[in-house]
Amino acid sequence: MNVEFFPVSRLRRLAERVAKRLGLARVAGLSTGSVESAYARWAPVYDWVFTAPLVFGQRAAAREANRLSGELVEVGVGTGLSLPLYGENLTVTGIDLSKPMLERARERVRRKKLKNVATLRAMDASEMDFDAARFDIATVMYVMTVVPDPSAVLKELERVVKPGGTVIIVNHFAADKGLLALIERGLARFASTLGWDPLFRRETVLDNTSMELVREERLGPLGLFTMMVFRRQA
Repeated sequence: MNVEFFPVSRLRRLAERVAKRLGLARVAGLSTGSVESAYARWAPVYDWVFTAPLVFGQRAAAREANRLSGELVEVGVGTGLSLPLYGENLTVTGIDLSKPMLERARERVRRKKLKNVATLRAMDASEMDFDAARFDIATVMYVMTVVPDPSAVLKELERVVKPGGTVIIVNHFAADKGLLALIERGLARFASTLGWDPLFRRETVLDNTSMELVREERLGPLGLFTMMVFRRQA
């Protein structure tokens, strides 16, 4: 499709029709309440909808974490799709804002008998109830676009991870141009009800942390997601 000859107005109308069919309201921006309510709605169908597109990033982040050992916190654990991917060399704590999502994660832990999952707790990623330097590793997959204050989450990650520890972030970052950029702009007006920000930029992470970026990798499907591996300064 040649984007130059595909009117932006048609893309906007298409996004509006999709949103209307899904019952989405035109509410700009994110808040803790809007994210929590959005994911309460997503919880019953989350695994069915998101397993395929998210599995690439989950596997990549788990492989990276499994090279290490110690205490790991997964921020935004959701329904626990990634929990079976962690090795026995890790003791896993998962947190999420959504209690309905956590209930599904607990069911997964019981069903799959995951012995290395220590606890799953309802918690705001921007105000974690953990001691400083508690964890060796943090994984943060598909979370930065759904939190109202990414800079606060990054500060908390630096606080709860030990000096020299590893933070693994997987996320989609907004396209600069092309059809995808147009679609993202069309979806942005529904950010509150969708529960994520389609216009989230890579610089939002890099400009709000003092951690060292040691590796960056594009992931499938179609390179839509990026994994960033950070090391907290000793």
